[in-house]
Amino acid sequence: MKNDKAIVVFSGGQDSTTCLFWALENFKEVETVTFNYNQRHSLEIEAAKSIAAEVGVRHHLLDMALLNQLAPSALTRDDIEIEEKEGGLPSTFVPGRNLLFLTFASILAKQVGARHIVTGVCETDFSGYPDCRDQFVKSCNVTINLAMDEQMVIHTPLMWINKEETWELADKLHALDFIREKTLTCYNGVIADGCGECPACRLRNKGLKDYLAKKEGAGK
Repeated sequence: MKNDKAIVVFSGGQDSTTCLFWALENFKEVETVTFNYNQRHSLEIEAAKSIAAEVGVRHHLLDMALLNQLAPSALTRDDIEIEEKEGGLPSTFVPGRNLLFLTFASILAKQVGARHIVTGVCETDFSGYPDCRDQFVKSCNVTINLAMDEQMVIHTPLMWINKEETWELADKLHALDFIREKTLTCYNGVIADGCGECPACRLRNKGLKDYLAKKEGAGK
Protein backbone atom coordinates (compact mmCIF):
# COMPACT_ATOMS: atom_id res chain seq x y z
CA MET A 1 0.00 0.00 0.00
CA LYS A 2 3.01 2.28 0.42
CA ASN A 3 2.80 3.40 -3.22
CA ASP A 4 -0.87 4.34 -2.96
CA LYS A 5 -2.77 7.45 -1.93
CA ALA A 6 -5.40 7.65 0.81
CA ILE A 7 -8.09 10.03 2.00
CA VAL A 8 -8.77 10.06 5.75
CA VAL A 9 -12.26 11.01 6.95
CA PHE A 10 -11.10 13.47 9.56
CA SER A 11 -12.85 15.16 12.48
CA GLY A 12 -9.81 16.12 14.52
CA GLY A 13 -10.83 13.70 17.28
CA GLN A 14 -8.91 10.85 18.89
CA ASP A 15 -10.08 8.12 16.53
CA SER A 16 -9.69 9.94 13.22
CA THR A 17 -6.30 11.35 14.25
CA THR A 18 -5.10 7.87 15.17
CA CYS A 19 -6.29 6.80 11.72
CA LEU A 20 -4.39 9.72 10.18
CA PHE A 21 -1.12 8.56 11.75
CA TRP A 22 -1.94 4.99 10.70
CA ALA A 23 -2.47 6.17 7.12
CA LEU A 24 0.80 8.13 7.14
CA GLU A 25 2.52 4.91 8.15
CA ASN A 26 0.84 2.83 5.45
CA PHE A 27 0.44 5.06 2.39
CA LYS A 28 2.81 7.09 0.27
CA GLU A 29 0.47 10.10 0.10
CA VAL A 30 -2.33 11.11 2.47
CA GLU A 31 -5.00 13.81 2.39
CA THR A 32 -7.80 14.53 4.86
CA VAL A 33 -11.43 15.53 4.47
CA THR A 34 -13.58 17.18 7.14
CA PHE A 35 -17.32 17.72 6.79
CA ASN A 36 -19.01 20.88 8.01
CA TYR A 37 -22.55 19.85 8.95
CA ASN A 38 -23.06 22.70 11.41
CA GLN A 39 -21.91 20.40 14.18
CA ARG A 40 -22.32 21.50 17.77
CA HIS A 41 -18.79 22.89 18.01
CA SER A 42 -17.03 24.68 15.14
CA LEU A 43 -13.84 24.16 17.17
CA GLU A 44 -13.91 20.60 15.82
CA ILE A 45 -13.25 21.94 12.32
CA GLU A 46 -10.50 24.23 13.57
CA ALA A 47 -8.84 21.33 15.38
CA ALA A 48 -8.93 19.25 12.19
CA LYS A 49 -7.41 22.07 10.13
CA SER A 50 -4.69 22.67 12.71
CA ILE A 51 -3.72 19.00 12.99
CA ALA A 52 -3.63 18.52 9.22
CA ALA A 53 -1.39 21.58 8.86
CA GLU A 54 0.93 20.44 11.65
CA VAL A 55 1.51 16.98 10.17
CA GLY A 56 1.79 18.42 6.66
CA VAL A 57 -1.15 16.90 4.80
CA ARG A 58 -3.65 18.55 2.48
CA HIS A 59 -6.98 19.27 4.15
CA HIS A 60 -10.35 19.46 2.39
CA LEU A 61 -13.44 20.97 4.02
CA LEU A 62 -16.79 20.03 2.46
CA ASP A 63 -20.11 21.71 3.18
CA MET A 64 -22.69 19.19 4.43
CA ALA A 65 -25.02 21.67 6.13
CA LEU A 66 -28.08 19.90 4.76
CA LEU A 67 -27.36 17.06 7.19
CA ASN A 68 -28.12 19.43 10.07
CA GLN A 69 -31.53 20.14 8.58
CA LEU A 70 -32.40 16.53 7.75
CA ALA A 71 -30.98 14.73 10.78
CA PRO A 72 -31.30 16.75 13.98
CA SER A 73 -29.36 15.31 16.92
CA ALA A 74 -27.43 16.45 19.97
CA LEU A 75 -24.36 16.81 17.74
CA THR A 76 -26.13 19.22 15.40
CA ARG A 77 -28.50 21.14 17.70
CA ASP A 78 -27.71 23.06 20.88
CA ASP A 79 -31.29 22.62 22.09
CA ILE A 80 -31.07 18.79 22.18
CA GLU A 81 -29.56 17.34 25.35
CA ILE A 82 -26.65 14.89 25.15
CA GLU A 83 -28.01 11.71 26.69
CA GLU A 84 -27.66 7.97 26.47
CA LYS A 85 -30.95 6.12 26.16
CA GLU A 86 -31.35 2.67 27.66
CA GLY A 87 -32.46 0.27 24.95
CA GLY A 88 -32.15 2.88 22.21
CA LEU A 89 -29.70 5.00 20.28
CA PRO A 90 -28.12 7.95 22.13
CA SER A 91 -29.20 11.47 21.24
CA THR A 92 -25.79 12.00 19.56
CA PHE A 93 -26.66 9.65 16.68
CA VAL A 94 -26.84 11.48 13.34
CA PRO A 95 -28.83 9.29 10.92
CA GLY A 96 -27.02 8.65 7.65
CA ARG A 97 -23.87 10.55 8.63
CA ASN A 98 -21.29 7.89 7.84
CA LEU A 99 -23.16 6.84 4.71
CA LEU A 100 -22.87 10.40 3.39
CA PHE A 101 -19.32 10.91 4.67
CA LEU A 102 -17.98 7.76 3.01
CA THR A 103 -19.84 8.48 -0.22
CA PHE A 104 -18.53 12.03 -0.51
CA ALA A 105 -15.05 11.01 0.64
CA SER A 106 -15.03 8.46 -2.18
CA ILE A 107 -16.12 11.05 -4.74
CA LEU A 108 -13.32 13.33 -3.53
CA ALA A 109 -10.87 10.43 -3.61
CA LYS A 110 -11.68 9.85 -7.27
CA GLN A 111 -11.01 13.51 -8.04
CA VAL A 112 -7.61 13.57 -6.32
CA GLY A 113 -6.45 10.18 -7.56
CA ALA A 114 -6.77 8.25 -4.29
CA ARG A 115 -7.91 4.63 -4.16
CA HIS A 116 -8.11 4.24 -0.38
CA ILE A 117 -10.48 5.79 2.18
CA VAL A 118 -9.68 5.52 5.90
CA THR A 119 -12.30 5.99 8.62
CA GLY A 120 -12.21 5.61 12.40
CA VAL A 121 -15.50 3.78 12.97
CA CYS A 122 -15.51 0.71 15.20
CA GLU A 123 -17.88 -1.88 16.64
CA THR A 124 -16.04 -2.40 19.93
CA ASP A 125 -16.43 0.87 21.83
CA PHE A 126 -19.38 2.41 20.02
CA SER A 127 -22.79 3.56 21.18
CA GLY A 128 -24.82 1.24 19.01
CA TYR A 129 -24.61 3.48 15.94
CA PRO A 130 -25.70 1.26 13.01
CA ASP A 131 -23.36 3.08 10.60
CA CYS A 132 -20.29 2.13 12.64
CA ARG A 133 -20.72 -1.59 12.00
CA ASP A 134 -18.33 -3.62 9.85
CA GLN A 135 -21.26 -4.99 7.87
CA PHE A 136 -22.35 -1.48 6.93
CA VAL A 137 -18.84 -0.39 5.87
CA LYS A 138 -18.36 -3.45 3.67
CA SER A 139 -21.79 -2.94 2.08
CA CYS A 140 -21.06 0.75 1.52
CA ASN A 141 -17.71 -0.12 -0.08
CA VAL A 142 -19.39 -2.46 -2.57
CA THR A 143 -22.08 0.11 -3.39
CA ILE A 144 -19.55 2.91 -3.95
CA ASN A 145 -17.48 0.76 -6.28
CA LEU A 146 -20.55 -0.25 -8.27
CA ALA A 147 -21.80 3.34 -8.46
CA MET A 148 -18.49 4.80 -9.63
CA ASP A 149 -17.06 1.77 -11.47
CA GLU A 150 -13.96 1.95 -9.29
CA GLN A 151 -11.99 -0.40 -7.06
CA MET A 152 -11.70 1.70 -3.92
CA VAL A 153 -10.97 0.22 -0.52
CA ILE A 154 -12.42 1.53 2.75
CA HIS A 155 -10.08 0.84 5.67
CA THR A 156 -11.23 0.71 9.30
CA PRO A 157 -8.07 0.31 11.45
CA LEU A 158 -10.06 0.64 14.70
CA MET A 159 -12.99 -1.63 13.85
CA TRP A 160 -12.18 -4.44 16.27
CA ILE A 161 -10.25 -2.65 19.02
CA ASN A 162 -11.44 -0.82 22.14
CA LYS A 163 -10.34 2.60 23.42
CA GLU A 164 -7.48 1.16 25.49
CA GLU A 165 -6.15 -0.56 22.37
CA THR A 166 -6.67 2.62 20.33
CA TRP A 167 -4.36 4.47 22.72
CA GLU A 168 -1.91 1.58 22.44
CA LEU A 169 -1.98 1.90 18.64
CA ALA A 170 -1.37 5.64 18.95
CA ASP A 171 1.65 4.92 21.13
CA LYS A 172 3.01 2.40 18.62
CA LEU A 173 2.64 5.11 15.96
CA HIS A 174 4.64 7.50 18.22
CA ALA A 175 1.63 9.80 18.45
CA LEU A 176 0.15 9.25 21.91
CA ASP A 177 1.08 12.64 23.39
CA PHE A 178 0.14 14.44 20.18
CA ILE A 179 -3.30 12.83 20.13
CA ARG A 180 -3.85 13.36 23.84
CA GLU A 181 -2.98 17.07 23.72
CA LYS A 182 -4.26 18.25 20.33
CA THR A 183 -7.44 16.33 19.50
CA LEU A 184 -11.04 17.20 20.27
CA THR A 185 -13.35 14.34 21.26
CA CYS A 186 -15.42 16.08 23.94
CA TYR A 187 -19.12 16.68 23.20
CA ASN A 188 -18.81 19.93 25.16
CA GLY A 189 -16.05 21.26 22.94
CA VAL A 190 -13.12 21.02 25.37
CA ILE A 191 -9.87 20.05 23.63
CA ALA A 192 -7.36 17.45 24.91
CA ASP A 193 -8.62 15.55 27.99
CA GLY A 194 -12.02 17.27 27.64
CA CYS A 195 -14.70 18.04 30.19
CA GLY A 196 -14.40 14.61 31.78
CA GLU A 197 -18.17 14.29 32.14
CA CYS A 198 -19.75 13.68 28.72
CA PRO A 199 -20.00 10.10 27.34
CA ALA A 200 -17.19 10.70 24.82
CA CYS A 201 -14.81 11.97 27.52
CA ARG A 202 -15.62 9.13 29.90
CA LEU A 203 -14.90 6.55 27.20
CA ARG A 204 -11.72 8.27 26.03
CA ASN A 205 -10.32 8.89 29.53
CA LYS A 206 -11.09 5.38 30.78
CA GLY A 207 -9.29 3.92 27.77
CA LEU A 208 -6.26 6.13 28.41
CA LYS A 209 -6.20 5.29 32.11
CA ASP A 210 -6.42 1.56 31.36
CA TYR A 211 -3.67 1.73 28.75
CA LEU A 212 -1.28 3.75 30.90
CA ALA A 213 -1.85 1.32 33.79
CA LYS A 214 -1.16 -1.61 31.50
CA LYS A 215 1.98 0.06 30.13
CA GLU A 216 3.24 0.86 33.62
CA GLY A 217 2.58 -2.71 34.72
CA ALA A 218 4.46 -4.10 31.73
CA GLY A 219 7.44 -1.89 32.55
CA LYS A 220 7.87 -3.26 36.05
